[in-house]
Amino acid sequence: MTDYFMKQFFVLFLTISAGVSSVRANLGFMKQFFVLFLTISAGVSSVRANLGDGGDRIDDSYGKLVERHLRDDGTVSTLYHKDPYLYFLVFDNGVSVLERYSRVDGADLSEKEIAKFLKANAGRTMTWIRDETGTSKERRFKRSDHKAEATCGKENNRLTLTVGMLGSSERGAGSRESEEN
Repeated sequence: MTDYFMKQFFVLFLTISAGVSSVRANLGFMKQFFVLFLTISAGVSSVRANLGDGGDRIDDSYGKLVERHLRDDGTVSTLYHKDPYLYFLVFDNGVSVLERYSRVDGADLSEKEIAKFLKANAGRTMTWIRDETGTSKERRFKRSDHKAEATCGKENNRLTLTVGMLGSSERGAGSRESEEN
């Protein structure tokens, strides 16, 4: 997605540069446009964090850190709050291997919210495929690269979307989200 923006920026930059006649105006405009582009690019890249990302990027994206715990197995669990969501994550060697999304107010996640979180964890070329082996109380999804899976079901009386790397021992790990409310 960033490559697309870079190409569009370059085309727009050349188009605008060709229309500006004076060198001084051209340089001033180019500087302003470049600063605006860098600001937008930084904002776009910092908004998205997901499974497989490191802690710094996630810290920037998921809002206020509510709690962080070093677990017996060496992983680190964190809970973030950014209205209207709670984000529970498990890091292994500095990389997110499990993420849970739920609403702070306890309301169920909408289909649109579930789709948004799944899309954020799909990457550029991957998709999520509904796994029909789920129960009536739980929906299951598998990522097209077969490296991650997701479940959507009630956890601590909240409809929670859990996304985890396959092979991670964290799939069934309990969260402390419910203790916060």
